[in-house]
Amino acid sequence: MSEIEREVHAVAARAKDAAADLAPLSRAVKDAALLAVADTLVKRAEEITAANAEDVERAKADGTTPAMIDRLTLTPQRVEAIADAVREIVELPDPVGESVRGGVLPNGLDLRQIRVPLGVIGIIYEGRPNVTVDAAALCLKSGNAVLLRGSSSAYSSNSAIVAVLREALEGTGVPVDAVQLVPGRTRESATALMRARGLVDVLIPRGGKTLIQSVVRDSTVPVIETGEGLCHVYVDADADLDKAVAIATNAKAQRCSVCNAAETLLVHADVADAFLPRVLDSLAEAGVTVHGDERVRSVAAAHGSPATVVEATEEDWSTEYLSMDLAVRVVPTIDDALAHIRRYSTQHTEAIVTDSLRASRYFVSRVDSAAVMVNASTRFTDGGEFGFGAEIGISTQKLHARGPMGLTEMTSTKYVVTGDGHLK
Repeated sequence: MSEIEREVHAVAARAKDAAADLAPLSRAVKDAALLAVADTLVKRAEEITAANAEDVERAKADGTTPAMIDRLTLTPQRVEAIADAVREIVELPDPVGESVRGGVLPNGLDLRQIRVPLGVIGIIYEGRPNVTVDAAALCLKSGNAVLLRGSSSAYSSNSAIVAVLREALEGTGVPVDAVQLVPGRTRESATALMRARGLVDVLIPRGGKTLIQSVVRDSTVPVIETGEGLCHVYVDADADLDKAVAIATNAKAQRCSVCNAAETLLVHADVADAFLPRVLDSLAEAGVTVHGDERVRSVAAAHGSPATVVEATEEDWSTEYLSMDLAVRVVPTIDDALAHIRRYSTQHTEAIVTDSLRASRYFVSRVDSAAVMVNASTRFTDGGEFGFGAEIGISTQKLHARGPMGLTEMTSTKYVVTGDGHLK
């Protein structure tokens, strides 16, 4: 075992011990600790932003894009907002100990299935230091110890933040080792975390396609896949075209760099001539480049659309742009739309726009994705929008959770059976 593996396994072992002490703590103790975290973040904002400035300077020197630098940057106002988010988590119900089902069996045994923490959760994520606090707070609230492995680009920021979090936990009753930074900046440390089976209960990758696939491929620890979203909007033959234009534009352009933004628009052939000129105008006004099939390009040319329309390639149908680009295809039937979605979707979110109850039910019953929207933007797939208050990520798999992962999804269950000298 290499030195970095020993170091990673050592922090994981401490996290496992901390998780055992954290699991039985009351909501009052955990909430008090989180409030201490929020207050300490604000008090130590200057120290955090100074460390963050080091990361930002390195990112600029490395030629990092302005958009990525903005995601990396922390200001006193942003630290205050992060602290406020922690306070919001305090207000959420604690799922630990909730009875899922149970009752008295015919033989007199009392059977209860209750929610319990997962244990030790490893988070592997890219250069957004706010995730360090969000993940730690959600894990603590749900009774889990957390191992945080951010990207090397935010190492100074994450080190400072985790030091503040651990300081805040001292004396609260929550074990300090419930929050730890995974040592090391190289891929070797991330790999060591992925291989810490028996010490780490689950890994959650947060980031782009390459990161997620790397963790899924290389990890021996169970993984919950999150994030990658190749989302579709299908405009049916019976759609209200005013709604369809608004939904398609919002799904793509309201915030294009997130996983619940639409990447492909499918249009039923019966409404293509009426709908495409209108949606192309709307997308052009929003600054979206359209990657269109032959029918889309033909309508755009005939209409004299101001939109930038380029020829769609096979690659476009499987691309999560995360930019102001949208692939657009005309389909002969709803079944063709469904076939396209089955082939290219990452099973995140799909939407149908239709006034036909039959079509909506048909679409919903045949789409195999974490969320299906009927006459609503894909942008609503979000823990906050769903009323969960917060989320650790959006799971695109089927085990153990699917869709936005709130506090409840960060628990497992166990059965408690109480008898009175019962023998089988």
